[in-house]
Amino acid sequence: MNWIDYTLVVLYLLAMVAMGRMFKKSEAGGDYFLGGRSFGWFALCMSSMATQLSVISFVSAPAFVGLREGGGMQWLTFEFGVPIAMLVIMTIVAPALYRSKVLSIYSFLEQRFDANTRILLSVAFMFSRSFATSVTVYAVCLILSSLLHLSFAWTMAIVGLTTVVYSLEGGMKAVVYSEVVQMFIKVSGIIMIIVYALGYLGGWDVFIEHVDKSRLQAVRFDSLGLNGDEYGFFPMLLGGIFLYCSYYGTDQMQAQRILSAKDMPTVKKILLFNGLLRFPITCAYCLGGLILGTLVHMNADFAAKIPLDAAGKMKTDLMVPVFIEHYLPHGVIGIIVVAIIAAAMSAYSSTLNSLSAVTMESFLNQKKDFSGSKYVLYSKLVALVWGCITMILAFFVGDIAKTVIEAINKIGSVFYGPILGIFLLAILTKKTHARAANISLIISILFNIYLWRFQPQLFWFWWNVIGCLMTIGLGVLLSRIVPAGQRPPAPDTEIGLAPISWNIPEAYILLGFFAFILIFTIYLPVILV
Repeated sequence: MNWIDYTLVVLYLLAMVAMGRMFKKSEAGGDYFLGGRSFGWFALCMSSMATQLSVISFVSAPAFVGLREGGGMQWLTFEFGVPIAMLVIMTIVAPALYRSKVLSIYSFLEQRFDANTRILLSVAFMFSRSFATSVTVYAVCLILSSLLHLSFAWTMAIVGLTTVVYSLEGGMKAVVYSEVVQMFIKVSGIIMIIVYALGYLGGWDVFIEHVDKSRLQAVRFDSLGLNGDEYGFFPMLLGGIFLYCSYYGTDQMQAQRILSAKDMPTVKKILLFNGLLRFPITCAYCLGGLILGTLVHMNADFAAKIPLDAAGKMKTDLMVPVFIEHYLPHGVIGIIVVAIIAAAMSAYSSTLNSLSAVTMESFLNQKKDFSGSKYVLYSKLVALVWGCITMILAFFVGDIAKTVIEAINKIGSVFYGPILGIFLLAILTKKTHARAANISLIISILFNIYLWRFQPQLFWFWWNVIGCLMTIGLGVLLSRIVPAGQRPPAPDTEIGLAPISWNIPEAYILLGFFAFILIFTIYLPVILV
């Protein structure tokens, strides 16, 4: 990097801080955590996608597609469940959450069940999200420190503190509008990598001639994920539907976008365009991975620059950073580094805001009814504490980061299914009581942990399905045989389920798009070659 690249990085960081100052005035919790519920669909859609398009997607996914053994374009199968999941959230989960007018979605569960349900899920979210974020921050700063030629501590201080500052200052508005900018930067970075990598290869025709054809096969109908095999069609589709229903509908970090929308038509547009736009962006960075992987095999100099691990194997996750540092012109390097920083900041800022919202609504505001400026002040202090915690934790996960990064999706799948089951019990059933719901949640999570520990041959995507169905089944069954306790049922006007209609234009669009991506991925080898 030279002065041009560093100037671009500094200007970007200053712009993020300025954006936080721009949205500094927040007079109530709804303003600070939900932006006054005034957002339109485009900003929230870009914000949601920016949070999802993390550094892991920007760096590790291309490495998986282009270099890792057993990798390839089967990464696209992660997207199979997205359109159908968006339809389920749109018709079942989102209307109930939006009508409840809560700041934390776990407060919604207290309305339907009891405070124990809220506390149980809030604690699980806070611990899992803060730990996963610390690991991500560590991985990002490790990559950026090599590109910026700064120490790990200085990189952590610059990226972490800048994110904390603009998140604290502007609340949800700063988070959302900064992520709109970050989304465009990240997509531009992906396109630039593709263009320059093709240039080094000698063009599209050379790429097609030399690409590893085995990596083009994305869909496998012969793999059920029951015997140690992975990425089969059925586990990726069914497990993906349950995983993404939970991630987008019952995880505070993403569901906060639903709560921030100005009305239900806006919510539908957010979910619709998330379901439509994720796939082409995923295709873009997977294609970039294929091109870079081909360049590695054709260019001995590039391959030699990628460091080796202790076992003498190539550190595939460093493929993208090495290409950025050694094969892109100055100025473009600065833009790509900004894109990586943006990928880190978008996920980090969303995490801080959601952790602060859950802490305030599930714990502090339960004991003291804060209002006005005092609520915002305490919210900022809580967000600052979470920022310090996650940055401190990031210094202590270095020795286990590789294992944990690979395990983050598994950790999520242990919890996502049972949590989705609890929300569906709250929304779809009237006779399920809190005690039965809480017991079923704990049992289902423990059973998923048992599967992880003692049934390694079962593909972890199935845990999402098993956890959800077990929670629902046990919740209904236990409600018939376990005493309900003293809490009266919530009034129908507060939690009641609106009529579900699948006969909406969005349903036909999302189902049609699912058919399109399925056909596209099946015939991908024919389309490319």
